[in-house]
Amino acid sequence: MFRNQYDTDVTTWSPTGRLFQVEYAMEAVKQGSAAIGLRSRSHVVLASVNKAQSELSSHQRKIFKVDDHIGVAIAGLTADGRVLSRYMRSESINHSFTYESPLPVGRLVVRLADKAQVCTQRSWKRPYGVGLLVGGLDESGAHLYYNCPSGNYFEYQAFAIGSRSQAAKTYLERRFESFNESSREDLIKDAILAIRETLQGETLKSSLCTVSVLGIDEPFHSLDEESIQKVIDTFEKVPEEEEDGGEGEAEAEAAAAAPAEQGGAGDQDVAPMEM
Repeated sequence: MFRNQYDTDVTTWSPTGRLFQVEYAMEAVKQGSAAIGLRSRSHVVLASVNKAQSELSSHQRKIFKVDDHIGVAIAGLTADGRVLSRYMRSESINHSFTYESPLPVGRLVVRLADKAQVCTQRSWKRPYGVGLLVGGLDESGAHLYYNCPSGNYFEYQAFAIGSRSQAAKTYLERRFESFNESSREDLIKDAILAIRETLQGETLKSSLCTVSVLGIDEPFHSLDEESIQKVIDTFEKVPEEEEDGGEGEAEAEAAAAAPAEQGGAGDQDVAPMEM
């Protein structure tokens, strides 16, 4: 990214009214693995892509439990996300201990936004380089918030952040009107389909994504790989059957055309493998 004389300090304004350090932190969110959140009247589903740095390493967690009624998915610097999730957990525990009731989701999000905003006003601090999708359920219903490194926060019906998230947003924008009345199973399926959009041709497997859910009388928890794979199989088998049928027709046409063709045509009829 282009460097200039106004990006050495987070408290220095550019002549165009921009804080470049904050914008750089927001750019870090776009470079992270994709994270997706959806909500209905009674459930919230969070999903993330599991990306390892190399084949020899394991992936880092992108979804954290804050309380039985709150969970968070992150995109960006995982270390910053881990620190903020620990802060959220501490705030939730302190509220429960003091008032003997669960912390409202909106109040926790405001505290988190205030903490992020302080880092944009202190020259000895830097903005948090992580975006957080906070999903929760309280007395007013299910909620899904996005907390930005700038200190802003927004409530959504469904949202996606991270690398290649625009493809997932496009899918969610086509479907969001039905989310409010969706069942738990439909929300999970839509979350996995949105994750698939961010992979751009890569085969979707249960090991490539993490899906967590919370709802009424259902504490926040992550689904195991077997449950995720069952959902994937419900919509992956149909395209495979269509492809098998298409290949059969292509082979039949090739066999019929073989006598009329000269040598070397066999190589031309072979379909390329996994473009």
